[in-house]
Amino acid sequence: MRTFLWLPLVAALGFVVLAATARSGEKTKDDGSWTTDFPLEKGELASSGRNPYFILEPGYSLVLKGDEEQVTVTVLAQTKKVDGVETRVVEERETKGGKLAEVSRNFFAISKRTNDVFYFGEEVDVYKDDKLVSHEGAWLAGAKDAKFGLMMPGRSSLHARYYQEIAPKVAMDRAENISVSETVKTPAGEFKNCLKVEETTPLEPGKEYKYYAPGIGLVQDGSLKLVKYGKADAPKK
Repeated sequence: MRTFLWLPLVAALGFVVLAATARSGEKTKDDGSWTTDFPLEKGELASSGRNPYFILEPGYSLVLKGDEEQVTVTVLAQTKKVDGVETRVVEERETKGGKLAEVSRNFFAISKRTNDVFYFGEEVDVYKDDKLVSHEGAWLAGAKDAKFGLMMPGRSSLHARYYQEIAPKVAMDRAENISVSETVKTPAGEFKNCLKVEETTPLEPGKEYKYYAPGIGLVQDGSLKLVKYGKADAPKK
């Protein structure tokens, strides 16, 4: 059995155990079925790396499109220290009808031991008619009772349930792995053995589904499908 050296890091990062369960169409109460306690060994987190479904390497990008919407995800060369951890900055740029709708800078770190990818928060710029109107949804681990969550396990077990974001009253997204054998057809190709994730939040009703292909990452997000992926020539700084 591995001896964990994570207790000092737990105190430093301010872990908390929360739990909730999802029921379609209604807000839910905590019942202990969602994991929010993520033990870590000292010094195991890195700002670059990859696991089967999540690539955290500078220059890597994904472009997903729908009828009127496009999302471009780019792993930047930039890092940011959040709650004492050096995290990688991943930009998501969303357009609707050809106009900029949102730009978020997301902060991730990956475990060198398990390849789990953890989510430490995001800075958000929301636009309307080409004007910046809000920063709704922004949060950072270590501020205002927010804690980091698990974005993508290094080993995706069926029916694993975990919080991706733990920012009370702001961002409480959670995920359940419901299949690892999906086939997804996209403009960028057909991908087999995809992970299907159901996302919910106790803050509002509804469900969303995302699909991740091995060695690629996100290939479908709701109605958005992958049209392009790979390393960019010059990652942004």
